Amino acid sequence: MSENHHTAPGPDADGPDTSVPGADLDAVGRPLTVGDALTLPVLAAGQPQVVTGTARLDRPVRWVHITELTDPASFLKGGELVLTTGMPLPESPAGVRRYVDELADVGAAALVIELVRRYHRPPEALVHACQARGLPLVTLAKDVNFLEVTQVVHALILGNQAEVMRRTQRVHEAFSALTLRGAGPQDVVRAAAEMSGHTVVLENLVHQALICEPSGDTVGAALTDWEQRSRATRPVHHTSVSGPEGWLVAPVEYQGERWGRVAMLPASPGPAAPSPFGPFGRFGPFGSEDVTVLERTAMALTIARLTHPTPWERAAHRGVLRDLVEQRHGSPADADARVAALGLPTQDSRFVAVLVDVPHEDETAKAEELLSEELRKKGTQALLGLLGPPRLGILLSLRPDQPWRPVVEDLSRTALDLVPGTTVSAGSEATDLTGVARSFRDATRVAEATEPGRPLPTGRSYHERSDIGLRRLLFALREDTRIQDYAERRLGRLADHDARHGTDLLTTLRHYLDAAGNKTVAARSGGLSRETVYQRLRTIERILDCDLESGEQRTELHVALTALDVLRVR
Repeated sequence: MSENHHTAPGPDADGPDTSVPGADLDAVGRPLTVGDALTLPVLAAGQPQVVTGTARLDRPVRWVHITELTDPASFLKGGELVLTTGMPLPESPAGVRRYVDELADVGAAALVIELVRRYHRPPEALVHACQARGLPLVTLAKDVNFLEVTQVVHALILGNQAEVMRRTQRVHEAFSALTLRGAGPQDVVRAAAEMSGHTVVLENLVHQALICEPSGDTVGAALTDWEQRSRATRPVHHTSVSGPEGWLVAPVEYQGERWGRVAMLPASPGPAAPSPFGPFGRFGPFGSEDVTVLERTAMALTIARLTHPTPWERAAHRGVLRDLVEQRHGSPADADARVAALGLPTQDSRFVAVLVDVPHEDETAKAEELLSEELRKKGTQALLGLLGPPRLGILLSLRPDQPWRPVVEDLSRTALDLVPGTTVSAGSEATDLTGVARSFRDATRVAEATEPGRPLPTGRSYHERSDIGLRRLLFALREDTRIQDYAERRLGRLADHDARHGTDLLTTLRHYLDAAGNKTVAARSGGLSRETVYQRLRTIERILDCDLESGEQRTELHVALTALDVLRVR
């Protein structure tokens, strides 16, 4: 024989009592397999040996069938563990082949033959026929009570079926609770991954992965080359296994309109082996509970789409952008795979973060919708999403030879046309996704340093880091109490004097400092005589206890005066 005999493990001396059949198995909730059955004490007592089909012992056992007929297949439906003493086996090799072919064709799980009465070793013809059809052949060296085997195995099968029903009920209850509390798509997909222990992905009609909840695998492993792999997985009309990787997929639709599909990935990615179990293996590595989970997931996603106003794509863009900003991705590979799965080019690309601040919070959602549609029409490669009212975040993907400023300028003018009064701030260029968080931080600093109504730079409709001077830096830091304290310590006494006496010494100081210490220019700016300016400057020196001829002290006062100006901005 070309295949070595395999002895099934026998019962432990301290193992469970046979009155509790299968108590040593961890198979509750999953189908009982041929390998599981052979470890049961009632069968292990017969010293089973696996002659053929060692690699197929994971076949599920649906039932046990005792037969002494020459044509037992006519009484089978598939998935049976067939027990025989060998008495009915045909004499001729051709008859044996026909006997085995009929068992294999109907989908029998395995053939168990007792080597006690007719045979003391398995016939060569039987071994060769089982090898040819991939049917597990198991021999028993000792007498076994087949009726007891039937009782024990059937009790286990029925017990498992009852457990499956209980688990299915829990799945239905869990998804009903999600629906009743108005759970969004992200919550639904996360629950599916947790309940099944599989990675679950929601995609739209153009094969963009909108939500990925990994289980065991990383996001990078789950979503790498997603579109290509997804397109190789044919569409289905109902929950079923599809594609070269053996995904369990279900359509998400409503009243005949399909919106996308949800996919459950096998635990170990790779080509799916064809199932040898006939109709009982149509879901491959997935159990009936997994099928129930995915079907309820599709249903809950349909309800979530009907009850939640935010489209899936927009919610997906928001989620990815926020994760990039807050650096919540597990690894650079995860970030790359997730962004690419949404259709944004990441290979040989550069990135620029842009922030769009609309003038009124209640205009943010409308601006997001309009700008997203406009970018799509122009073919701009970008992710756009709400970071928090009234701010939109945009991640631009650029070719290596593509200058970023013209792209940002076009984007900015589009935003201003759609929502007048919008402020656009650009971050620094990033060579890969790991630098995107820094680009968003730079754009945020630009936005924070931009006062309301700030004039646009010459020749540009957006602001960037190079625009931040002293005034804009102090404006960005205006809530820092150290800035407030500095301005008050340097100029508070002068401001108090003006308030008490109705004078305007701060304005005179401003003209003097703006004129870089030139008293004549300061007098002309304030419409005052030189003598009046001299007198006022002496008063300022006395009140502030300073020397206005000192360049250092003039600089300190200029910074304090600029800080005071930005602190008064409303």
